[in-house]
Amino acid sequence: QVQLVESGGGWVQAGGSLRLSCTASGSFLSRNGMGWYRQAPGKQREWVAYITTGGSTNYKSAVRGRFTISRDNAKNTVDLQMNSLKPEDTAVYYCNRFPRSDYNSWGQGTQVTVSS
Repeated sequence: QVQLVESGGGWVQAGGSLRLSCTASGSFLSRNGMGWYRQAPGKQREWVAYITTGGSTNYKSAVRGRFTISRDNAKNTVDLQMNSLKPEDTAVYYCNRFPRSDYNSWGQGTQVTVSS
């Protein structure tokens, strides 16, 4: 089972920026489309952004223009640059295969807290 490790979360004021990073063992990241997901308190987990193996990207409308997903296969990372953060972006952020299947377990995520 691949272990996904997310990092880079923290506390930031509204309007600020954070950069999240995801890494995994082996070639899991480079062989798959990858996505960032988030789960806010009391809400279901939702996808935020994804990037295909070819580098095409797509974003949830609420974050389009503010978030940028990227991948670096040489470094074995998938990053999420988050700018102009809003309180409603507060959530635990996870990376995983996109589209995800039930075989893809979740990592522990990284907490992002945006204060108003």
